[in-house]
Amino acid sequence: MKVILAAPRGFCAGVNMAIESLDLTLRKFGPPVYVYHEIVHNQHVVETFREKGAVFVDHVDEVPDGGVLMFSAHGVSPEIRDQARRRNLHALDATCPLVTKVHLEAIKYAKEGYTILLIGHEGHDEVLGTMGEAPEAIVLVEDEDDVDRLEFAEGTKLAYLTQTTLSVDDANRVIRRLRQRFPEIHSPPKEDICYATQNRQEAVKLLSQEADVVLVLGSQNSSNSQRLAELGRERKKKSYLIDGPQDLSKDQFSDDDVIMITAGASAPESVVQATIEWLSDNFNAIVESQSVREEDVHFPLPKPLRPFAKQLAQESQT
Repeated sequence: MKVILAAPRGFCAGVNMAIESLDLTLRKFGPPVYVYHEIVHNQHVVETFREKGAVFVDHVDEVPDGGVLMFSAHGVSPEIRDQARRRNLHALDATCPLVTKVHLEAIKYAKEGYTILLIGHEGHDEVLGTMGEAPEAIVLVEDEDDVDRLEFAEGTKLAYLTQTTLSVDDANRVIRRLRQRFPEIHSPPKEDICYATQNRQEAVKLLSQEADVVLVLGSQNSSNSQRLAELGRERKKKSYLIDGPQDLSKDQFSDDDVIMITAGASAPESVVQATIEWLSDNFNAIVESQSVREEDVHFPLPKPLRPFAKQLAQESQT
C-alpha cells in the first residue's frame, strides 16, 4: 500500500490561535473556563480540552455570573456579546480574523442600505454569528435553487458574502447564478473563503488523481472537512471522513490501494499520524509526502492574553 500524505493539511492559523488561546486561558485563570460552542469543530480537540477543565456551552446563561467565557473560532453575534456583558462575564474572543472580516463586511453593507445574500450552511456556528450582525438585512442562500427563488423590489441594492469554509466550487456556482440574476450585485474586494480551506481543497483535487481512496481526518460537524470528502467523491474516489483510525476497518481497503490522506483545518496532526500508523501496521503502507502549496500565515493572540503568553515565554527561557 502507498500513502500520499497531502500538504498543506490540518490546523490553519485561526485554529492554532483559538487552541492556543484556550490553553493559555486555562493556565491563567484555572478551570473551569467556559467556551461558547465548540472551540473548533473537532471531537479530539474538544475532548482534550474537556479533560483539562473547559466547559462547552450552547447558551450564555449556562455560565455562572462573573465566570470566564471564550468565544470560539467561528465567531458570535452582537447579541451573545451583550449577554456576556450583562452577566458580568470575563469574555475572551478567539474568533478567527477571517471570520471577523466577514462580520465587518456585513456591518458595512447593512449600514449602506444593502440587502446581503450570505452564501453558507443553515445552522452553522459561523453563519449564525454573521447573520446576527444585521439580521434584518441578511438573507441566507445555500444553493442555486435558493438563488432562483429570490425576489426583490426594483432598485434594491444587493451584495453577497460567503461563509469562510465553503467548497470553492460550490460557492462559485452560487455566485455565478447570483451574477446572472442580479448583474449589479456587489461583493467585497477580497473573497471570503479562507486561504486554508482553498489550499486543502486544491490539494485534494490535485493529489487524489493518483489515489484509489481519500481519507479525510476531521469531525462530522466540520464544514471544511466535509467539503474535502465531497471533493474526493466528486472525483469518483472512495472517500471517508474519519476522526481517527478507530473509525476504520480492514475491509475498506486492498493491499495495493493508493491512499491519499489529508486533514481538515481543525484536525490535529496526532490523528493523522495515528491513522498512518494503523495503515502501516495493517497493510505495510509506505508514506510519500506531497506538497502543493506553502503556508506561513500566523494570527496574533487576543490582546488580553498577549502579556501572559510573553510572561510564559520569558519564564521558559530562564
